[in-house]
Amino acid sequence: MSATPEPPPPHVCAAFGARVEEPEALEGAVAWRCGEIVLKPAANTAEAAWVAQTLDVLEPDDVRISRPVRSTDGRWVVSGWSASRDVGGRPEPRHDEVVAMSLRLHAASRFLSRPRFLQLRQDIYALSDRMAWGEVDYALPQEKGGRLYDVLAGSRRPVQLQAQVVHGDLFGNVLFAGDASPGVIDFNAYWRPAEWAAAVVVVDSLAWGGADPAIVERWSHLTDWPQALLRGLLFRLAVHALHPRSSAKTLTGLERASKVVLEVL
Repeated sequence: MSATPEPPPPHVCAAFGARVEEPEALEGAVAWRCGEIVLKPAANTAEAAWVAQTLDVLEPDDVRISRPVRSTDGRWVVSGWSASRDVGGRPEPRHDEVVAMSLRLHAASRFLSRPRFLQLRQDIYALSDRMAWGEVDYALPQEKGGRLYDVLAGSRRPVQLQAQVVHGDLFGNVLFAGDASPGVIDFNAYWRPAEWAAAVVVVDSLAWGGADPAIVERWSHLTDWPQALLRGLLFRLAVHALHPRSSAKTLTGLERASKVVLEVL
């Protein structure tokens, strides 16, 4: 059993101007709210600084951005912590709105250069991403999704899609507050097509969000959509197979999503 994450120490809160006695742990995230500021651990300082610099200037249409906060001495990361403004709201099963927001967000991010840290990443998400696109091979545990992955991988075909900086994990990271524009938190960067990022949202929504299967058809006008969906599904299957906390039982949602995706391949 993993240890309970520790809240940000007082000197970190003070460095970002978050002067509260008790940081509030946010449900479903390793992050703490300190008044109007949210603090979270930065596993990779270079990546956290890049995300902060990017979100500081990114201006997508009709999207609320959780803007980063500098420390009192101008840093984006202090003692392994980064900070951002509380964007407000909560995740809701408004799946098509998340897909639409994904496209607007990535219309704004398509001008960004590829950050160097993406090429250096070696975690299970980076490996799963490269596997899904056929860039590397790796033997996955068969009972945790590897078997289904192997069956589906043979359906990959070449695509005519343009890679760019995208947020590859929007499901659960988009907050809604009434009629306000959707708010995006974090930025899990990948160098992949915008269509793939939208496809990952759809796969996640089918697997874990209760989305109706017709969501696949509603976005079928996107370029190379069946293949984007396939790569999104392969990505999630590989992550599941490699994740230490996954099991045959937690595979059910991805099996459900695979049946829907198979109908359009």
